[in-house]
Amino acid sequence: MHVDHAPAASAVLASLDVLEQTLGGLRDEDLLAASRCRGWTAGDVLAHVHLGLQEMLLGLVSPTTTEPADSDAAAYWRGEAAAGGDAAARTAQVRFVRLLASAYRDPTGLVTHTLPTLGAVRSVVTTLAPGRLAFQGQVLGTGDFLATWACELAVHQLDVGPELDVPAPDPGALRIARATGEALDAARGSALARAADTAAVLALWRHPGG
Repeated sequence: MHVDHAPAASAVLASLDVLEQTLGGLRDEDLLAASRCRGWTAGDVLAHVHLGLQEMLLGLVSPTTTEPADSDAAAYWRGEAAAGGDAAARTAQVRFVRLLASAYRDPTGLVTHTLPTLGAVRSVVTTLAPGRLAFQGQVLGTGDFLATWACELAVHQLDVGPELDVPAPDPGALRIARATGEALDAARGSALARAADTAAVLALWRHPGG
């Protein structure tokens, strides 16, 4: 599943706008609300997203001339799943993020910490030229790399919101998340063919935190 640079960049930038709007509307008590990720509050999900944005920055500044092997916007997630380890490792990651989020004196300290990172990512994506990037042991075209983050941001925007009045994910990012999920699980994607994008993404991307 290859995604062109321009629509992927557009989906990421729109998703960053949605995230910024979400962060700006949250109070301390909102960040303690339950999320759709097992074991995580809304604040925990956003702490995970902040870590992801920091990782994204590392990828954005790692151009390479190496040809991609079989990595694309969907294959990346297969590699992620293979690297995810066993249940104990996943539980440890859930606990790590919870401890990180709880380290802020006030829950909204997380918002203050995340906004500059969000701005830095937006600035680099805006000026990024099409090409290839090295990231987490894989080589991805910039369109595929950006598509993985459009997917990530769309899914976690849904995760934050079951108890909160937050904006919906960007429609373009939601379509990328759906297409990625369908590429990873064609049978399940086919069964969801008549579902709306939000319902399909929620069904295709259920996970126990992270």
